[in-house]
Amino acid sequence: MTNFTYQEFTTRNLGFVSEDEQARLRNACVFVCGTGGMGGSAIMTLIRAGVGRLILADLDAFEVSNLNRQLFATLKTVEQDKAQATRDQCLQINPEAEIEVLGADWSNHVECLVQSADVVINGTDDLGASLLLYRTARAKGRVVIDAYASPLPSVYVTGPGDPMPEERLGYTTIETDWNELTPEMRNAAAMAEAEYVLTHSSSRHHVDLALAGEVIAGIRSRMSFAPMVIMAGTLMGGEAIQAVLGRPHGADYRGWFLNPHTGKVERRLPDFLAALMRPLVRRQMTKLLPS
Repeated sequence: MTNFTYQEFTTRNLGFVSEDEQARLRNACVFVCGTGGMGGSAIMTLIRAGVGRLILADLDAFEVSNLNRQLFATLKTVEQDKAQATRDQCLQINPEAEIEVLGADWSNHVECLVQSADVVINGTDDLGASLLLYRTARAKGRVVIDAYASPLPSVYVTGPGDPMPEERLGYTTIETDWNELTPEMRNAAAMAEAEYVLTHSSSRHHVDLALAGEVIAGIRSRMSFAPMVIMAGTLMGGEAIQAVLGRPHGADYRGWFLNPHTGKVERRLPDFLAALMRPLVRRQMTKLLPS
């Protein structure tokens, strides 16, 4: 059996981080809610960087359709609980890691989970769960790392004093409990996020718009492609490491999009340009929605 030591495991990190910073990573705790596509890629980044404690939460089991993009999905883990299977594989990388796993009951313990973590990563695609995470993180003074539902990799970092997505994107959920959302609220939030993505990035040039319209309308599952998902999750993991180390973030609460097709970073447009673009985007979205 291989004689594992944390020092040897992380020796090639040195130079990117100092010995003191590596020790900080070893003592850090990150809460990742949603261990599938982007969440799983973030977890892979964190565990290989030497983060010593992870809290993983997920409701689902791996499916064959996850194999195209989710790093912990394999033929061996299909039909296994996502969070537990992810934990098992993480321990094959760092057997000294402390990894707590939660399922559907994670929301019952959210205040304790967020309080005990240094940073929170939102890997869930459920609106209610996202609202619960953000609202709890604000109350507990924690940073949330997230990404947009976008055909381009993206990342954004919301501190406790920053506007949360439901505030800055104008969701109709602000006065509603996270577990009492109506279908209309969910649909409106999805439309608001899609409008932001299409306004502030060139995403429309890199995806089948007819299928995107079906996703926005809620009649088709979200499209997911390995390059987009894995890059976005890696960016999220990188921002979590920045938070743990107390380094400046590369993204703020508005975030940015990485366009690998052109080799460019796309940032939020100035207000006057966004105001000109928004009516055009809304018109395009209306045309995309199935009649």
